[in-house]
Amino acid sequence: MIRRAVLIALAWLPALSAAHIELVAGGGDAQPGARPLALRLVEPFGVDYDASGNWYIIEFAGNRLIQVTPRGETSLLASAELREPHGIAITRDGRLFIADTHNNRVGLITLRSHALTSFAGTGAAGYAGDGGAANAAAFKGVFAIALDPAQRNLYIADLSNRRIRRIDLATNLVSTVAGNGEKGVPADGSMAAESPLTDPRAVAADARGNVYVLERGGNALRRVDPNGRIRTLIAPGQFTPNLNGPKHLCTDRQGRVIIADAENNLVRLYDPANGSLRTLAGTGKPGITVVNGDPLRTELNRPHGVTIAPDGALIITDSYNHRILRLTGY
Repeated sequence: MIRRAVLIALAWLPALSAAHIELVAGGGDAQPGARPLALRLVEPFGVDYDASGNWYIIEFAGNRLIQVTPRGETSLLASAELREPHGIAITRDGRLFIADTHNNRVGLITLRSHALTSFAGTGAAGYAGDGGAANAAAFKGVFAIALDPAQRNLYIADLSNRRIRRIDLATNLVSTVAGNGEKGVPADGSMAAESPLTDPRAVAADARGNVYVLERGGNALRRVDPNGRIRTLIAPGQFTPNLNGPKHLCTDRQGRVIIADAENNLVRLYDPANGSLRTLAGTGKPGITVVNGDPLRTELNRPHGVTIAPDGALIITDSYNHRILRLTGY
């Protein structure tokens, strides 16, 4: 009877979390060429992986692109030509796109040659080029880029133009997906390309053809459906805490949306299936301590990037701590 009572009591206990967080790069004083944990990173903002398992770190303040091999060897691929880049996206055929923010362009590195060229944008700030070639278009602050899962399209958060734009990678033609250039909150159900946006800081696409738009000052998450209609999923006052200056997002294998909620010093997960929002990592206060691999006791400092690794782990660019973290079991 005692054993049965114990089993019944245990059945009511909450399941122990299997989530685990660890440091994978940054925290040292060394230059590229050293091991990942010995690197001195300078405000990393984005990470992505190529088909061979190499991963790449783009730095905002450092203006560097760093490669890390599966064996833990690091090297510098690009610097100097970049101007405060905010993110990267890599195709399976070895093209690495860079959100070269204040050069008002999307840069391109072909991983076979490591040569950096301009893929989209003239370099001059402006808004022009829809319907035409990407290299003749004008952008004003390329703050984020993202590929759709099929890698047919590259999406661009053209923040200062208050638009989300798309490049068809088969034709290299540019179009606008959301935003009419005016500042405002779009009406639910309106056509996204004809509607205002507050300040689209980041973009991501899922396998169902939805495009997610994250607004920094608007503290909102919006979704453009495959028919081009926009809807607000997260708005101020809807959750506690509100989003606070969110900077980046991605979608995971289940189609959930992960948000780098930078000014809250949190990483959060929004589930479109039930409309819930929960915290994956961070305490809500800025700090640097990693506590026994527990993501909810680990401190972050203005995380600016979230990426899903090939094995499904979540990679967090903990920007103001100048480090990269890896979260599993979330």
